Amino acid sequence: MSKVRVAVLRGGPSTEYDISLKTGNAVLSHLNTEKYVPIDVFIDKTGIWHVSGCPKTPGNILEQVDVVFNALHGEFGEDGTVQKLLDRYGVPYTGSCASASALCLNKFLVKQALLPYQEELGIHFAKHVVLYPAEYSDTDVQQMLSLFQLPAVVKPLTGGSSVGVSIVDDKESLYNAVSLVLGEGKRVIIEEYINGKEATCGIIEQYRGDPLYVTLPIEIRPSAGHRFFDYAAKYENASEEICPGNFSVIEKEKIQSLTRDIHRILGLRHYSRSDFIVTLTGVYFLEVNTLPGLTEQSLIPKALQAVGCPFPEFLDHLVQLALTNSR
Repeated sequence: MSKVRVAVLRGGPSTEYDISLKTGNAVLSHLNTEKYVPIDVFIDKTGIWHVSGCPKTPGNILEQVDVVFNALHGEFGEDGTVQKLLDRYGVPYTGSCASASALCLNKFLVKQALLPYQEELGIHFAKHVVLYPAEYSDTDVQQMLSLFQLPAVVKPLTGGSSVGVSIVDDKESLYNAVSLVLGEGKRVIIEEYINGKEATCGIIEQYRGDPLYVTLPIEIRPSAGHRFFDYAAKYENASEEICPGNFSVIEKEKIQSLTRDIHRILGLRHYSRSDFIVTLTGVYFLEVNTLPGLTEQSLIPKALQAVGCPFPEFLDHLVQLALTNSR
């Protein structure tokens, strides 16, 4: 039986280029070569695709592979753009479809999509406002301050890995943080700061006999000097990641049930990871990751390791899901 040719897409034009390279390298290094022929497809920051150092058109590459492992992060790879391209060539791929990907990369739209289910799910959302570069003025910030008090969390509206995210405690810091994001031509979302335990929880479809297998929730404790799970805390070992986390039984079950419901309601596919803040008054939803990082420092591999799932087994499962379940 011939081996399955797996194109691993990594790199790309987003701000998460470096993390995508690491995820792609991890996938390439751990795919079972007795079953698969891994093909390293490097996409540079200008969007040019390469194989073995040679520029190639996407069509030339995709016509010669059986399945794509999408190891991209952020814009292009996680916002539905590359998914539309893969759909056009009829190539199965890991991760969610184009429409669900586009929805979930936008931190405001995904909250709006879940809002009708707030009471049913018992989920909480931080108060928030969205600012656009063309419309931004001091009045916008003043209106935001009338909705909730500082501190606040300033984030780019799209993107992940906590790139460009900051916590601000005063008006001057708020203006500076907002101006920095908007100055890069990006929209910004400002959220009230929720004080609690950071939690994350993954989900994998059709795993271990469960249609929607939910991992053990991880508790994240940023180290001294990091107020939240920022970029450095994620990728420079500046945090303590406890799996299973120190949550009560009720908190654990709530995190897991919300992770399952979010994946289902948003129409996600294959796997995802949802992030929360756990407080005494309830569980607050932060965002959902349709292509969670798969580096050595990433959270889903650590959660799987805690239940005895080797990384190559997980990768094999995702490839098989893509080949058999590309709804």
